[in-house]
Amino acid sequence: MIIGICGGTGSGKTTIARSIVDTVGEEKVVLIEQDSYYRNLADMPLDERHQANFDHPDSIDSEMLVNHIMRLKQGLTVEMPVYDMVTHTRSDRIEIIEPKPIVIIEGILIFSEPRVLDLIDIRIFVDTPDDVRLMRRMRRDINERGRSFERTLDQYERTIRPMHFEFVEPSKRHAHIIIPEGSNSGITVEFLCGMIREKLNEQKTALA
Repeated sequence: MIIGICGGTGSGKTTIARSIVDTVGEEKVVLIEQDSYYRNLADMPLDERHQANFDHPDSIDSEMLVNHIMRLKQGLTVEMPVYDMVTHTRSDRIEIIEPKPIVIIEGILIFSEPRVLDLIDIRIFVDTPDDVRLMRRMRRDINERGRSFERTLDQYERTIRPMHFEFVEPSKRHAHIIIPEGSNSGITVEFLCGMIREKLNEQKTALA
């Protein structure tokens, strides 16, 4: 079963996805992050990489992402790239992902790519106010990615905000479940985990 968790930058989707993995168990759930599939910009000068639009669907290697999702659905392993957010390049390392009963895909643009959307069985959108998302994004980029306040704000105004309204926000209409971020996150995760356990039990019954 493929579960997609979408939402704008800083919406809390990654936190929810990882909480589900921790609660249901890594032996049953695997997490695929869209950020791993950014295109490799190693052939561009560093200054140009910093100016690239990472919030447009074209920034994602959708061919590889679709191929990997299909392989996991077929019970095959995949070699997921490891992306360096500081240099905007793919590392020489890869991560081997084993197929498991539940595959969670999370990212800001996963509902904007029709081929990915068609492979997702349950679509969840985390709907978070813009000001909350901006504060989280600023904190993450400055503290975790070594970026300046000015550079982070420039990126938000230049690409993140306009691309959110062009691609991410409209994709909410494809969601089966919309989670208001202001709701109790513990209750939200428990609800989603309960739904996943029910689906796993249905699969066991069908195979019995």
